[in-house]
Amino acid sequence: MHVLILGGTGEARRLAELLAGTARPDLRVTTSLAGRVAAPRTPPGELRVGGFGGAGGLADWLRGHAVDALVDATHPFAAGISRNAARAAAATGVPLLALRRPGWTPVEGDRWHEAGSLTEAAALLPALGTRVFLTTGRMGLAAFAAPDGLWFLVRSVEAPEPPYPPRMEVLLDRGPFSLAGEREVLRRHRIDVLVTKDSGGAATAPKLTAAREAGLPVVVVRRPPLPAGVPVACDPLDAVRRLAL
Repeated sequence: MHVLILGGTGEARRLAELLAGTARPDLRVTTSLAGRVAAPRTPPGELRVGGFGGAGGLADWLRGHAVDALVDATHPFAAGISRNAARAAAATGVPLLALRRPGWTPVEGDRWHEAGSLTEAAALLPALGTRVFLTTGRMGLAAFAAPDGLWFLVRSVEAPEPPYPPRMEVLLDRGPFSLAGEREVLRRHRIDVLVTKDSGGAATAPKLTAAREAGLPVVVVRRPPLPAGVPVACDPLDAVRRLAL
């Protein structure tokens, strides 16, 4: 049996580890990474790096490599890849499973402002603060280049490329992040508003707690919906069960 994991997340790596630990000689696991990070954390099993060339290219790869099951374990905001996975699965008849960690939910004391896109998030900022902790990654920073009078602390794994905000400082770091560390970031940079995508999970959640403690507003960009009809596993163990290995 050949399982192809569309990866790039901690959940994808953990799923590959679980599958590799089944001790089944007839089980082949391949993880595909987009190649946007120069030094990714590589999972066990076979590895391929780079795009497929759209849904058609992915369908050809599924056929050519005799894939029996496809798992979309990409980032919750990788909507284009998820669409291509659904189309390729439909074209080839390969079963598709989406692995998605649950999103965050606000609790008492949170001051959340939801946005449907990065552009909507940027439009909310002038009314909320002037020193912005931007934790949406290095892609899509052009959406925040227009607002005047704002300063941005941009945290990402790798340095962003223009266009990006004219007044910003880049903090290169990779999660998981501690609560103490997030408190210090907010304090040291005098942050008064946080912007994040609803990526979910525990690795980057401490920033939400730190913002709540400090009484800061948080702009949360909502996730794009998954393609209709795709079954969803909430964690890697659930994915293994659903794959019926």
